[in-house]
Amino acid sequence: QVQLVESGGGLVQTGGSLRLSCGAPKSFFNINAMGWFRQAPGKQRELVARITSGGTTNYADSVKGRFTISGDNAKNTVYLQMNSLKPEDTAVYYCRATIVVLASTRDYWGQGTQVTVSS
Repeated sequence: QVQLVESGGGLVQTGGSLRLSCGAPKSFFNINAMGWFRQAPGKQRELVARITSGGTTNYADSVKGRFTISGDNAKNTVYLQMNSLKPEDTAVYYCRATIVVLASTRDYWGQGTQVTVSS
């Protein structure tokens, strides 16, 4: 099964920064949007940030002003710059790519990367 390739997670202290990267296969020429989700233990997976192929972005309220999503359409890659990290940002972060297939869309996920913020 096709998966996206994520990197950049790790352990950081409160107030620190991390940059996540996610690459989709080059065969994905019709990506509609890419985004980052996260799931903390015992909680549901939630949207963190999303960017469309046209560059429109949206963020969860909890990360606005701290996180920045950006993309490189030529490389099918999306990045998440995370600044001023807090312990509540601790979670497994997943990348998702939404592909247009005929008249519908299909989602592909990465394997997840752990982000741990120590207090």
